[in-house]
Parts: sequence; C-alpha cells; structure tokens
Amino acid sequence: MTKQIRIGTRDSELAMWQARTVQNALEALGHQTLLVPVKSQGDLNLDEPLYEMGITGIFTKTLDVALVKDEIDIAVHSLKDVPTQLPKGMIQAAVMERADHRDILVYKSSFNPDDQMTIATGSLRRKSQWLNMYPLHNVVDLRGNVNTRLAKLQNNEDWNAAIFAKAGLERINILKNLRGSYGLEYSHLDSFVPAPAQGAMMIAAMEQNTTVVDAVSQLNHLSTQKCVDVERLFLRRLEGGCTAPIGAHASIRQGRLHFQGCLLSLDGKQRIQTTGVCESLEWKALEEFAFAKAEHILDNDGLKLMASIKESLK
Repeated sequence: MTKQIRIGTRDSELAMWQARTVQNALEALGHQTLLVPVKSQGDLNLDEPLYEMGITGIFTKTLDVALVKDEIDIAVHSLKDVPTQLPKGMIQAAVMERADHRDILVYKSSFNPDDQMTIATGSLRRKSQWLNMYPLHNVVDLRGNVNTRLAKLQNNEDWNAAIFAKAGLERINILKNLRGSYGLEYSHLDSFVPAPAQGAMMIAAMEQNTTVVDAVSQLNHLSTQKCVDVERLFLRRLEGGCTAPIGAHASIRQGRLHFQGCLLSLDGKQRIQTTGVCESLEWKALEEFAFAKAEHILDNDGLKLMASIKESLK
C-alpha cells in the first residue's frame, strides 16, 4: 500500500502513546503513516461529570466525525470509551492485544479504608463498586487526563485516593515512578470487575475503505477481540443507550472463555452479578453466551435496576 494512512487520535499523552503504537506497527508492515491529533469534547469539558454530559461516545465523537468526513483514515481509541453501536459505515477494523485490565487504587500514605475517606473517580462503575465495599466513604468526581488527575489527587488535601485503570499508568511510564514523582502508592482492586474492553485498543475505519481495512486487519489480536466482543455484547444488551455501573471481563484459558459481569445501583447498595464459561470460541456461540449472561442480570432484578438508573440520570 503506497497511500499514507492518516491516524486520528485524541491529543492527550496516553492517546498519543496508543496512536504511536499503532503507527509503529503499521510502519513495521511497510505502510506510510501520519498522526492527526484532535481534541474531543470530553477533553475540553472537565467541569461536568461524564454521565451528566449526556453524550454517547464523548471521547470518540470528534474522531468519528473526522473519519466519516474522510479527514482521517483510521481512529485509535481506548475501546472502553467506544459506544457499542458504531456510526453507519464504520467498523472495528482491529483490536490490539489487551494490556492489564485491572483497576488500581492510587492513594496517599495516610490512607486507611477503615477511616472516613474521600475517593475520587469520574466513573459510575468505579464509584458504585467502591461504595459497595465502603458505603460510608465519600466519592467525588475526578476528570482530566492521567497526569491531570494524579496532580489533582496530589494537591487536594481533602482527597485520600483515586481510582485508575492500571494500563493507562503503565503505558506512559507513570506507574513505576508513582512514589518518586508523586509521593503516591497503589494497590490492585482485584475485587473490581473492569469496564467492558478495559485495557484494549481499537482501530476504527470506514468499511468502504477496503485498502486501509485490509492493512489494519493485520494488527488484530484474535483472542483479545473475542473477549472484548463478548464484553461489549453483554454491555449492549444491558445498557439500552444508558450510562450505568456495568462491569464485564472475559478471558480465554485452555480453549474456553471465562466470563464475569455485574450491574450495580448508583449508590452501590445493590449488586447483581453473573459468571460462566463458554466452551466454544465460535462467533455464534460467543454471541449467544454474551446475551444469555446479560439476560441473567436482567431477569434477576436487573431490568428494574436499569430503569431506576435511567430515571436517576435524567
């Protein structure tokens, strides 16, 4: 392929790292590339909590428009930020191999969960799961890129800790220097079910752009793709276009897909969860499995809970 592939990306440090990773992989295959950074509405508006902004795909919409208008050839996203329904004509051209999927708690040295604590996060899922464990803690909103959020935690005397995706801090080499650079510690939140597709990067393209789609498809990591597809199908069946505290994680071990998923109330008091194993990795079996897991949630008070969440977020 001789045509230069224009790579659209948000302009944060983490997003640029992701785009450069895709750029390096494409150039290693012999393709010419150009990075095209843009700023999303989610990056520009740091005052409102994400769920109050009422826009699906707040971090992907600007890139989607650029892709549809042929201003870029591909868009690189954190897949957990991507709506389960892509714009017409747009496809998931590739999913890169997933990094660590876990959430971590980044905290100050004085942190003691038995005390009255203030925890910062911009995620309803993280807020609900934290309150499910520590209902008396105060959870406050936290927005911005990784560096901004860490600085806010460091500089706010009233905040004790914040919750992050481990992959983000690892990718820009912050995690290993967390203590030295910020005076902060971290621990894994192994009881948390992550956001669907957390830790995975997705490359979107227009289906009709077959030359680009063929080039990008060589970067697809099949086992990661199968896992995140199941997680996102589970999410799609549950969410109904609504932001909600939903967690999902799938992994493939010895030719079988292992899954866990959950839905929580906004205050964390109610938690509905499901687990299971899919014996087949064929697409139809995985699709049926994902929807069955979602139906299990809905049939066990999940439908009523989703209606309550939608009403609360109006």
